[in-house]
Amino acid sequence: MLAKTYSSAVHGIDATTISVETHITSGTQYFIVGLPDVAVKESIQRIESAILAINHQMPRQKIVINLSPDDIRKEGSAYDLAIAIAVLTASYQIHSTELEDYVILGELSLNGKINPIKGALPIALQAKRDGFKGLILPKENAEEAAIIVGLTIYAANHLSEVVDHLTNLERLPTASISIDDIFQENINNYEVDFSEVRGQENIKRALEIAAAGGHNVILIGPPGAGKTMLAKRLPTILPPLTIDESLETTKIHSVSGLLPSASSLMTARPFRAPHHTTSDVALVGGGKNPRPGEISLAHNGVLFLDELPEFKRSVLEVMRQPLESRNITISRAKITVDYPSSFMLIAAMNPCRYDNYSTPKKEAQIVVNRVGYPTFQKFNKFL
Repeated sequence: MLAKTYSSAVHGIDATTISVETHITSGTQYFIVGLPDVAVKESIQRIESAILAINHQMPRQKIVINLSPDDIRKEGSAYDLAIAIAVLTASYQIHSTELEDYVILGELSLNGKINPIKGALPIALQAKRDGFKGLILPKENAEEAAIIVGLTIYAANHLSEVVDHLTNLERLPTASISIDDIFQENINNYEVDFSEVRGQENIKRALEIAAAGGHNVILIGPPGAGKTMLAKRLPTILPPLTIDESLETTKIHSVSGLLPSASSLMTARPFRAPHHTTSDVALVGGGKNPRPGEISLAHNGVLFLDELPEFKRSVLEVMRQPLESRNITISRAKITVDYPSSFMLIAAMNPCRYDNYSTPKKEAQIVVNRVGYPTFQKFNKFL
C-alpha cells in the first residue's frame, strides 16, 4: 500500500513542505530516498524500536520511503514521526483520513518518546501558507508554533498519543498563546539595566545618542573602566522589539536551536559577545550546511566585540558587507541561503595593547619586529 504524510525542511530561516511517501511491497530491505543525510538514513532504526514499543509491528517487507521534492537535501531527525506514521498507515495498522491536514514533525526515541526539533516557527509559517489545518509537534515546540494564528497546534509527548489521535481514540491537547500577553509580561525583560550604572555621565550620554540613532560605537579605555559593563546594558535602552522584529529574531534563534525552552517568542533584543578567538565562519555563518553566525544571532540587537585588536583581520574584514547591506548571503556548492544581520556593533579596546598607556611611570619605545608588526619594549631610562 502507498501512504503519504507531510513534514517540513528548514533552509536558512524559511521552510519547505516535504511529502513523505511510503510504499510497502514484497521484499526484505528498507530504502529512504530523496537526498537524505546520515541522520535521516539512521531514522529507520529508531522508528522500528519506537513502533515495537507501542505494541505495533514493523513490516518485514520491502519499504521504500521517498522524501519529496527530491532536489532538496533532508537533514536531521525531525522526519522520524512522519515516517513512522506513514509506515503504520501503509502496513494497515492504523487508518486515518486526517493525514493530509497536518504537518507532522518530531524526533523519536527508542521507547517512542517524541523529542523537540529546531525551526518550529518557520515551519508553522510555511504550513499556514500551504493551507494545512494544523501541526503535530513535540510538546516542547508547541507554544513556539502556536504564535501563528490560523493553525491548530497539537502537542505530543509519545508516538502512542499521535496514533490514538489519528485513530480518534483520544485527541491530543492543543496549544494556544497570545502574542499581546507575551509582550505585556516579558517586554524588555533583561537581567541587567542601564540605570544601575553610577557616574560615567559622558559615556552614558554618548550611548544614549548611539541607541537613539542606531549608531555603531567603539569604547576605548584602560582595563576596569566599565566598557563591558556599559556595553551589556546598552540593549536595555534600545526601543522595544516590534511584533515583526520579534518574529524574525525568533525564527533565527529557532533554526539555530538557541531559543530558550521556557520561551516561545523573543521579546528582548539579543546581545551577542563572541570571544576574540572566533573564526570568520562562526561570525558570519556558514559550514557545510549553512547555519546563522553571530551577526545573524545579533539581528535586531547588539553585537559586542571585546578586545577588538585581538580579533583576526580576516574576521573583521568579512563584516564589511553585512554592516552595509544588513544581510549576509552564504553560498555553497549545493545551496545558497540569506540571513538578516541588522545589528548595532559595539567594540571595546584598551588604549595600548601592552597597557603602558595606563601606567605613566613606565616608559616604552616602539620597535618593529621581523615580520613588520609594531611591538612595545620597556626599558630602564638609567641604562
